[in-house]
Amino acid sequence: MKFHSTQSYVAPEDLTQAVNAAVRLERPLLVKGEPGTGKTELARQVAASLGLPIVEWVVKSTTRAQQGLYDYDAVSRLRDSQLGDPRVNDVRNYIRKGKLWQAFEADTKVVLLIDEIDKADIEFPNDLLQELDRMEFHVYETGETIRARHRPVIVITSNNEKDLPDAFLRRCFFHFIRFPDADTMRAIVDVHFPGIKQGLVAAALAEFYGLREVSGLRKKPSTSEMLDWLKLLLAEDAAPGSLRAEGAALPRLHGALLKNEQDVALIERAAMMARGRR
Repeated sequence: MKFHSTQSYVAPEDLTQAVNAAVRLERPLLVKGEPGTGKTELARQVAASLGLPIVEWVVKSTTRAQQGLYDYDAVSRLRDSQLGDPRVNDVRNYIRKGKLWQAFEADTKVVLLIDEIDKADIEFPNDLLQELDRMEFHVYETGETIRARHRPVIVITSNNEKDLPDAFLRRCFFHFIRFPDADTMRAIVDVHFPGIKQGLVAAALAEFYGLREVSGLRKKPSTSEMLDWLKLLLAEDAAPGSLRAEGAALPRLHGALLKNEQDVALIERAAMMARGRR
């Protein structure tokens, strides 16, 4: 199995090599990069490229590692026992399978996405070490051991909000997705908007990368926001020369690119100071 770019996803050579190395090593692929660089979409495209189903586990601040294995609903079982429900005689009726369990028991190899692992508690990655290493876990309520029928391709994403434990990092193949350069971004745009006028793309890229180069931005516009902006420009049939009004500090429809008032004010101040120096 080899991953490669798909019709809807442009994968640079270093990213392609990282995915294929993780598949060969049978190690989780830990992917970092600034938000909007396509980390989550990568897992979906790996599944599409390899022809595999995908199981997605979206991690939140309240997520516990145990939830990836299973949840035992003791409260419901107690309530049903008080009501005389015969289901209480089988504890399996109160066990909800987690995403790891679903991936382990799948009839075919799957891609398992553990998305934004750094949102959870710092102990979360360590709590999964044994399960990801051995590809099995024990269900204490039933006494059974769940083993993976097929070792899944595991993609783990992180926005670098927290440092991950060294023991966890040792078990992963790591790749940092660099922000696309202009040529790569042009290829991404062509995939999403076939036949788009290249004059509009050139003008939009100039505006986009100009915003990203402004020093002090709290949130630089991302790839996904660039694509949203282009979608709006195409809907309005915008001409390349109309993306910024004469003397304007900000490009047309800048709300697709800039997402907080501090960044808008920063760019407006920078433009005002530049005009004052002329």
